[in-house]
Amino acid sequence: MQKYFVEFICTLFFVYIILATGNPLAIGGALAIILIVSSKYQGGYLNPAVAITMSSANKIPSTDLIFFILAEVFGALFALEIYKRYKI
Repeated sequence: MQKYFVEFICTLFFVYIILATGNPLAIGGALAIILIVSSKYQGGYLNPAVAITMSSANKIPSTDLIFFILAEVFGALFALEIYKRYKI
C-alpha cells in the first residue's frame, strides 16, 4: 500500500511542476528529487507505459500493475485539479 501512495504523491508532484512551471530545469530537478526520494519504496515509474513495461519485464508483479496505473492516473488528475483551482 505504501508504494502505491508514494507513486501517487510523486506523480502528483511531478505533473504539478510540469503544469505550473514548464521550465525544463525545474522539471529535471523535480524528477531527480522524486527518483532519490522514492527509490526506497518503488522505482518511481510515474507513467503507466513505464509501469506496463516494467511488469512485462518481470520487474514488478503483474498483480501490482493495475494499482500502479491507478495511482499514476489519479495522481496526475489530482495535480491537474490543484493547478486549475489554485492557478495564480
